[in-house]
Amino acid sequence: MLQRIQTIWLLLAAVCGFATLKTSFYIGSIGTEPANHLTAMSNIWLMILTIVAATVAVVSIFMYKNRALQLKLVLSTITLNIIILILYYTATQKYTVGGFALTSIIAVAVPVSLILAALGIYKDEQLVKSVDRIR
Repeated sequence: MLQRIQTIWLLLAAVCGFATLKTSFYIGSIGTEPANHLTAMSNIWLMILTIVAATVAVVSIFMYKNRALQLKLVLSTITLNIIILILYYTATQKYTVGGFALTSIIAVAVPVSLILAALGIYKDEQLVKSVDRIR
C-alpha cells in the first residue's frame, strides 16, 4: 500500500486538507474592523466540505484493491476541492482591505496532489490492463 506513489499523494492531500482548517487563507479587514484570518473554520460550508474532502482522501488510500472506485473517489474529491477554492475566493470578496496569506499555498496543494494521485492510479490501472492482455 505505501509503496505506491499515489498513496503518498493522497496522504499529502489529506494532511494539507486537515491543515487548512487552522491555517489562514486570507488576512484582511472589513471597513474599520481589525484584521482577521479567513480559515476553513470561519465558514460552516468551508469547514464541512474541507473535512469531507480530507476524509475521502484518507478513505481512498485504503481502496487500493479497487482502483476503479479509488479513481472515482479521487476525481470527485478533486471536484470538491475546486468548489472549496471557489468558496474561499468568494469569501475573500467581502473584505475591503487584505491579502492572501502565505499558507494559502496549502489549500492549493490539495487539488494538485489529488491530480497527481489520480495520474498514479490511472497508470497502475493501465499497467494491470497491459499485463492482462499478455496472459
